[in-house]
Amino acid sequence: MMIEEKLHSSPMEEVRAASEEIRARFLETGDSAGALASRTSLADAMIAQAHQEFLAPAFPDGLALMAVGGYGRRELFPHSDVDVLILVEGGPPVGKAKEALARFLQTIWDSSLRLSHSVHTVRDCIELHEQNIELNVSLLDQRFLTGDAALYAELKSKLPRFYQSQKDSLARHLCRLTQERHHKFHATIHHLEPNIKEAPGGLRDLHLIGWLGKLTGAQPGEDLASAREYLFALRCLLHLQSNRDNNLLNFDFQEEFASRAFLGVSGPAPLMRAYFRSARRIHRSALRLMDSVQAKSNSLLANFREWRSRLSNAEFTVSKDRVLFRNSQQLEKDPELALRMFHLVARHSVPLHPETERKVQENLPVLSKHYGQPRPVWEAVHDITTQSGAAFALRTMHECGLLGAIFPEWAGVECYVIRDFNHRYTVDEHTLIAIEALDELARTTDPARQRFAGLLSEVDDLAALRLALVFHDTGKGEESESHCIESARLAGIAADRIGMPELSRRMMLTLIERHLDLSGAMNRDLQDPATARWLGERLETIEVLKSLTLLTYADISAVNPSAMSPWRLDQLWRVYRTAQKELTRELLTEKIVSSTPEREAFLKGLPKRYLRIHTEAEIQQHLRLEEQRRETSLVVDVRKHNGTYHLTVLAKDRLFLFASVAGALASFGMNILKAEAFCNQQGTVLDTFAFSDPQHTLELNPQEIDRLRLTLERVISGRADVKSLLKNRPRPSAPSKGSRIEPSVSIDDEASDSATLIEVVAQDRPGLLNDLSSALSEAGCNIELVLIDTEAHKAIDVFYVTANGRKLDPAKAETLEARLVAACASS
Repeated sequence: MMIEEKLHSSPMEEVRAASEEIRARFLETGDSAGALASRTSLADAMIAQAHQEFLAPAFPDGLALMAVGGYGRRELFPHSDVDVLILVEGGPPVGKAKEALARFLQTIWDSSLRLSHSVHTVRDCIELHEQNIELNVSLLDQRFLTGDAALYAELKSKLPRFYQSQKDSLARHLCRLTQERHHKFHATIHHLEPNIKEAPGGLRDLHLIGWLGKLTGAQPGEDLASAREYLFALRCLLHLQSNRDNNLLNFDFQEEFASRAFLGVSGPAPLMRAYFRSARRIHRSALRLMDSVQAKSNSLLANFREWRSRLSNAEFTVSKDRVLFRNSQQLEKDPELALRMFHLVARHSVPLHPETERKVQENLPVLSKHYGQPRPVWEAVHDITTQSGAAFALRTMHECGLLGAIFPEWAGVECYVIRDFNHRYTVDEHTLIAIEALDELARTTDPARQRFAGLLSEVDDLAALRLALVFHDTGKGEESESHCIESARLAGIAADRIGMPELSRRMMLTLIERHLDLSGAMNRDLQDPATARWLGERLETIEVLKSLTLLTYADISAVNPSAMSPWRLDQLWRVYRTAQKELTRELLTEKIVSSTPEREAFLKGLPKRYLRIHTEAEIQQHLRLEEQRRETSLVVDVRKHNGTYHLTVLAKDRLFLFASVAGALASFGMNILKAEAFCNQQGTVLDTFAFSDPQHTLELNPQEIDRLRLTLERVISGRADVKSLLKNRPRPSAPSKGSRIEPSVSIDDEASDSATLIEVVAQDRPGLLNDLSSALSEAGCNIELVLIDTEAHKAIDVFYVTANGRKLDPAKAETLEARLVAACASS
């Protein structure tokens, strides 16, 4: 039965029946073009029938219906909006005409089609709407549906002249909007869970290519049909499996879609690699067209590009700010011409011409064979990786395939997805962003980062550092127990093949093997001499320390845009300073002013660590707070410093005191970054917490600080139940199934000279620290120090504990491990 015949008998049921047929046919064949065409025909028939029934009697003329946007292109996905422009001769319909239009619209909605309509005159459609540019853009894809053909013809005759006169302005608007959209996704296609419509390289970029082509006549320069088909199939699957307009290809859908035979893949990883390769081609074409548009409209940019033509030499021409081979046939005869070209790119940050990219890609088999053998090209690699534009050059080498040709070890992580809720990007993109983060240090104006920029200026072997970043995660593409060791192994093979000098090779391999050491040390007690000794033993030289600090900075910065928080930045610097002091054997002297009786009474019984980690001014502040506590029985002090809130609590010791304070902070939505717990001989507890306010509650509502302080006082004094407070805090959104964290507890009796170290890694949730510290208190443990770090949904909590003033005995440690695992799972 034809779609029109079905609709004639029972619109709603027949539309749904036809939709089910389209769904079943697509899931069987994977024919996305057929599915889109069928759904478009379904909508066309429904709209024509509703128009005939409701609008034609009320509007014998003066009204036409047009399909615009995706509907106009006949690209109607299963749950996409049906974009209809209602073209009218005069103003908006009134009276009975308005009622007829309302009945028409209601009928379309009742048929389960998602109608999105607008009403405009011919004059509206041929004016530039800078505040509503979408109208002008949507009309690039318009087509006539039904109604007054003469009215439509009037518009159709005027549109070409309008677009001819406004093409440059519209093209610029499109480029600006696209750049803003790309910026929201950090200008990369390599997201682990990409939005296949809006992200760079997605369908919206494909639309842009079509729109710029219609406005300017520019063509993408490569055939994108297969990339288009792949994204169309993925979006159809997302809509059908979600039963809504969903464009996010998350981990769960990646797992599910990998079994679809028509996609031609054999697992989630191949599926995503196919997606990224399609997205890369679309993104690259979109960027080229945008660059062409912007160059034509910017005379200053054009002049600068003309000036850069002076960079041309005997082997390369720089024309319109693009590098071209003077003799493209020479590359096949002299493969090392490619490295000399990228030295020019790295030195001046000048991009390749599309023709140059194409020539490199054509010769990849020759280049791979050449560089796959031992070649003494270290000097050329060194020259590239020590230039100011090294990050730009390495990214360009990756995009045209040369990086993988020179280093086949890189192939294992190209477009490689690791299911990790904390990381946002594929392994290759994470690596390139890390290298870019390092280069950006040279331009930073942030005082906190300028400390690291100073280290960068002191590094003697930039090539070893940047190559360590290139290879630091290559082991993730291999089956191995430690990706650090495997990455170093692969890097060693590459180093030998290119003739890397021994000292640089040793530095690079050391950095790779130990690239997690400093981030691990951020979760240790940096005032414990054992931590400093461990760092000294692992790092051995100040040169390794400086480079490893910078590698760690870059590695964390590239996890996701917010990973390098101010607190982590400060912690990393503290790790650097701790290791630096140990390695240089500086003698630290701590002088304490002669004690008054009050001072002596307060300090007596506190561990020596207290004197090491607090300045004299802080000690004086604690003494003033202790004077207040003697009068009021407890003191709660909340202050903000450098973007972080600091809480100091002085009270008489009691069971579960630390756990109660942690729970009260959690009930307000605070994120605890670090905590310390001390108790003197008089039984006075000094607990300090550093915490952030991720929702800016305290900043936006200053009175909330007083309420927080009051709540803490009530909890500490036992007048409020912290468990009741925690019930009011909403649970954080859980990660997808593939990213959930199984709790783990490790107990180390050697990490500290005076306490047992317990590290808990678990799914973060409100009240977790409260439950863990309560479990420790119930087991008779004294919490000496707590170090907290939270990465997305992952909590890493480190406790230094004692029992009866000593480290835990093996029996207690074994019992405690089970209790802590159970506490992680409690709610």
